[in-house]
Amino acid sequence: MSTPEQAPDGASIEAIHQPPPEKIDPIYYNWSSTFSILLGRMTGNRDVPLERSYFTEMDALKSDSICKKCETNKEYLLQYSPIVRFLNDEVSKLGGDLNKDNILCRMCTNEQSGGFSLNHGILLCANKFRNRGHQEDTMAHEMVHAWDHLKWKVEDDNLRHQACLEIRASTLSGECRFSREFFTRNQWTITEQLQACVRRRATLSMLARPGIKDQEHAGKVVNEVWDSCFKDTRPFDEIYR
Repeated sequence: MSTPEQAPDGASIEAIHQPPPEKIDPIYYNWSSTFSILLGRMTGNRDVPLERSYFTEMDALKSDSICKKCETNKEYLLQYSPIVRFLNDEVSKLGGDLNKDNILCRMCTNEQSGGFSLNHGILLCANKFRNRGHQEDTMAHEMVHAWDHLKWKVEDDNLRHQACLEIRASTLSGECRFSREFFTRNQWTITEQLQACVRRRATLSMLARPGIKDQEHAGKVVNEVWDSCFKDTRPFDEIYR
């Protein structure tokens, strides 16, 4: 294909097949690079490419330990997380099989924390997780995608279908619950906080989809399917958390 296969949230599935990054000499990380970054931030003259390169290569140095932590958390969540276990059971009822062999921890260069492909499974971006709770939300999000793909015929080029996937996944995974928004994203709105979070995250996810022109277009597609998709809590009886 001319373009890499993408998950419903826009994350490239190519990352699943990428080998660990090459090791980098730790001497590269010297005080001059660190000082340049800190000084740029203090003066307002940030060297964004330098920062991006520095932290990307720092991830490469720590890739083994980062992926090992992701794998340890993955196995724990598959065994003990109520929402992950419930969704895994529901996927199984539809003929799907999500397990430690097709839920894969990888180092990612994009800003998504995960992705899903019906052919490959779930991608977990090990270097994007703040903690195990963040990884739990991401696994739940991608498992909702898996359930939706098994339950219905989802068209990859149908923007309304993709918007519905994102609305449901953000609503049901727990990533938009009040405590997560308040403590990690500085979103302090209380009135209709859940709806605002889901709209925001679904719109941002749609920006990664081919065929979306801009944020206004993404928001328009989300609004077109909002009422039916936000109210649909299957396979839960109600919004879990």
